[in-house]
Amino acid sequence: MDKNSHYRDRIKFTLKMKKEYTILSPAMAPIHFKILKPILLRQGFKIEIMDAEGPEVLQLALKYLHNDMCYPSMLTTGQMLATIMSGKYDPDKVAMVITQSGGGCRDSNYIHLMRKAFEKAGYPNVPFISANIWGLELNSGINLTPKSLLMALAGLIYGDMIMICSNQVRPYEVNKGETDKMIDKWTTQLGEGFFKGKGFSTKAIKKNLKEIANDFASIEIKKTPKVKVAVIGELFLKYSAPGNNHLEEFLAEQDCEVYVPSILGFGIYKTNGALEDLRLYGGNKAKKAILEVAMKYMFKMEDLLISAIENNPNFVPPERVNDLKKRAEGVINVGNSMGEGWYLAAEMLEFADHGYENIVIVQPFGCLPCHVAAKGMINKVRRIDPRLNIVDIEYDPGATRVNQENRIKLMLVVAKENLSKKKNIEE
Repeated sequence: MDKNSHYRDRIKFTLKMKKEYTILSPAMAPIHFKILKPILLRQGFKIEIMDAEGPEVLQLALKYLHNDMCYPSMLTTGQMLATIMSGKYDPDKVAMVITQSGGGCRDSNYIHLMRKAFEKAGYPNVPFISANIWGLELNSGINLTPKSLLMALAGLIYGDMIMICSNQVRPYEVNKGETDKMIDKWTTQLGEGFFKGKGFSTKAIKKNLKEIANDFASIEIKKTPKVKVAVIGELFLKYSAPGNNHLEEFLAEQDCEVYVPSILGFGIYKTNGALEDLRLYGGNKAKKAILEVAMKYMFKMEDLLISAIENNPNFVPPERVNDLKKRAEGVINVGNSMGEGWYLAAEMLEFADHGYENIVIVQPFGCLPCHVAAKGMINKVRRIDPRLNIVDIEYDPGATRVNQENRIKLMLVVAKENLSKKKNIEE
């Protein structure tokens, strides 16, 4: 290579760095992260969630990145730059963690552009850690044990359980704040258990899930008719409050009950997609065997989660991914796993059958697969189930929060009219 080239090898996260560095992560799924954090602390990692948000964060990203990058990558880069420039951390003792999803997602390549953005901003020595299951990038300092990985999967299941139960209780609680106190109780208790190396066996998961459901069901509520809204779409935007402009809080202010799908379900969908690719196009037999073992274990965990919710009449459980797959048949080919693929269409039909016929689809600017998967399916699923009342919201640096919320309010006007008609019929 030309000696005058600006190419430089990536800075790898080493075992020595593990002892000294703080790993900074974008804000996403706060309930899940609070449970998962002790697992990483137990392994010797220091990790913090970045809380920078707002228009200035996006403007900072635009200063160092091209404006056609997808919105999640733009936002997370802006968060990273704003955090390292805040003076809160020593720039020579921090590392950034970001996903590389693989497949058709451009996110797989953005980690390289983020490194270039940091070089331009004057921070060339910050290591970027790739969180992926495909072996795209390896770092000697990321040495999670099999036990820690099993704990992490258990943590996701617990996070899903708490998220699903709390969202179905909070809108109706008699004593405001009880639901959030229950969330704090369980996230703390489970995190402490993980730090001690406990709570991830099948027996422990089954016991804890049952107790979580019972505890949330014990909160005093007063059921009143409310608009029920499901939030689906791109993974980051579903679970990141800075990413979706605090969508769940906004819907709560509009007196809605919100349903956000499980992270475990999406993980099973993506694993299924990898197996479908191997089935349709062929590939490595060893990879197929590993994925089949992983899928079998994930199905077992999925059954524990959903059975615990099904066994408590107070809550509406998510459907099993195999049942969702049946919903997609005849609507969209189940080999279509780009963006949210067949999963998105199946979720819309699922939620309509469970009383959440009002749907907000969160879409990132710059993600063609997500737009095709959503816009290509909306009219078709509406023809299949006319109850569906859907709005797709695009998030990008140029879209204002007010404009997004006004579009959601228009959807809610229709939702409230439908709710009123339903009440009149029942009376």
